[in-house]
Amino acid sequence: MKLSIVFLNYNRVAETRYTLERLSRLVNNRDDVEVIAVDNGSSDGTKEFLQTQTSWVHVISIADNTGIAGYNQGFKLAKGDYILVLDDDSHPVDNSTLDRMIKHLDTRPDIGIVACRIESANGEKFETWHLPQEDIATTSMAFVACGFTIRRDLFEKIGWYPEDFFLYQNEMEVAIKVLQQDYKIYYDPQCRVVHRQAPQGRTGWRQVYYPTRNSIWLIRRYVSYPGAAYLIASRLFFGLIRALQSLEIKCYYQAVRDAFKTPIKAEKLPKSVRQQLTIFWRQNSFWHQLTGKVTN
Repeated sequence: MKLSIVFLNYNRVAETRYTLERLSRLVNNRDDVEVIAVDNGSSDGTKEFLQTQTSWVHVISIADNTGIAGYNQGFKLAKGDYILVLDDDSHPVDNSTLDRMIKHLDTRPDIGIVACRIESANGEKFETWHLPQEDIATTSMAFVACGFTIRRDLFEKIGWYPEDFFLYQNEMEVAIKVLQQDYKIYYDPQCRVVHRQAPQGRTGWRQVYYPTRNSIWLIRRYVSYPGAAYLIASRLFFGLIRALQSLEIKCYYQAVRDAFKTPIKAEKLPKSVRQQLTIFWRQNSFWHQLTGKVTN
C-alpha cells in the first residue's frame, strides 16, 4: 500500500458526505490507496453515515470528541508508506495530486512532508504564513494541516500529532520535529487540495483558548530567553485582543493559566532549524505584526 488517506470527522455530516464522494472518484480504480475516516464522537448522523461506507472506507468511531488525538487512531491503523491528512471539509483536486505526492516521497529520501497548495473551491490560493508566498515548488517552513502528506514511519517516530494540543498549532509541532530529524518539508503547488472551510463547530472560545495556550507551549519548548519572554508577551497580547473581540475573557484567563502551569521540557534547536523557523517567530512577534513584516 502506497498511500493512506486519513481524515477526521466531527458533526459535519454534509461535509463528510461531500469529501467521501470526491475521494471515491479518486480511489475507485486504484489499489495503492486506502481511505480511513475517524469519527470524533459526532451526534449529527456523521457516525451513522460512515457506517454505510465500510465497504470501501476503514471507519473508526470514538465515543467522545478527543480533538486531534482522534487522527492518531487513524494514523496507527494506516498501512500505506505515506499518509495524506485531510479535514472533513477538504479534498484533493485530482489523482495527479496523489501521484505527485507519492513520486516526491518515492524519489526524494530527503523529503519528509509534501505540503499541498490549499485553495478555495474556485481555485484561489489560500494565503497563509505556513506556506511560501510565491506559488512555486520549494522548501517550506511548515504546511497546512488540512492537506499534507508525510512518511508514515517518520510520523510514527516523532509521536504522531501532539494529543495534548487538542486543536491548533499541532502542525507547527510536527513541522519542528520533522526538521529536527533532518528532513525537508517540500511545497508543491501542483499538489492541490480544496479547503471548503465549513464554519460549523468552530466556536469563538476555541479560537481564543487553544491558539493562546498552544503557542506559548511551543515558545516555552523551543525558544530560549530572552527571546522567549518577548514572544510570550506578544502572544499574550494577541490572545487578549482576540478574547476582547469575541468576549471570551474567562477562556483567555484559563488559557494563560494552563499555558504556564503545564510542565514543558525545553529543547535547544540547532541553528539550521532555528533559521528555517524565522517566519514562525515573526508570526508571534508584536513588532513584526505591527509593521507587517512577518513574511519579509
